[in-house]
Amino acid sequence: MKPYELLIFDWDGTLMDSHARIVACMQGAARDVSATPLAAEAVRNIIGLGLGEAIGTLYPEADAAFIERFTAAYRERFLGEGEAPQTMFDGVHEVLDTLEREGYLLAVATGKGRAGLDRVLAQAGLVSRFHVTRCADETFSKPHPAMLEQILEFTGVEPAQALMIGDTTYDLEMAHNAGVDSLGVSYGAHPPEVLAQWRPQAILERIDVLPGWLLEHDRRHPAQATSQP
Repeated sequence: MKPYELLIFDWDGTLMDSHARIVACMQGAARDVSATPLAAEAVRNIIGLGLGEAIGTLYPEADAAFIERFTAAYRERFLGEGEAPQTMFDGVHEVLDTLEREGYLLAVATGKGRAGLDRVLAQAGLVSRFHVTRCADETFSKPHPAMLEQILEFTGVEPAQALMIGDTTYDLEMAHNAGVDSLGVSYGAHPPEVLAQWRPQAILERIDVLPGWLLEHDRRHPAQATSQP
């Protein structure tokens, strides 16, 4: 029996190497609205939040009108073609193929907007890969548990049978708030020592080790790991 029934992935920084594009678009949008572009490190730290929450975190003095202008400028840049390229991390397609063959339900919970996610899913050839996806402009932003709660309700899976995989504390805190186990990945926005504060089941160095980790960590059969001959 599999250790989990449902695997829920963050998108940016977990499945797709898009941080450079996000940073470039955020800095460009700042210039478009006559705001001061912030350092790449500051922008990377808010990756995973919904866009409105991210802008408000970066520019605490922002009012609703500023956030609306910034949001429009960012989306125009991100949905255009002039910024830094983004690609899937090595091994993602093979990992998803393997997990689907093994019978896992697959889902995405992302801080991206729906238009942005639908576009990259199509570009990556993954439109039909996931059973359900949820975006920050459809519900509450991470780390609120609403995205996970809606995915669980849609799939009929109990929290104890689900696993959230992400590269930020927002992902792991969201999982905690929803009563769902989590895995961190070390190659994304937040470093392992920061992710570890939310006590994920593990922190993976590469996405392609996920199937092996699941095989070795079948928590539903603990006796198999401790039984004596």
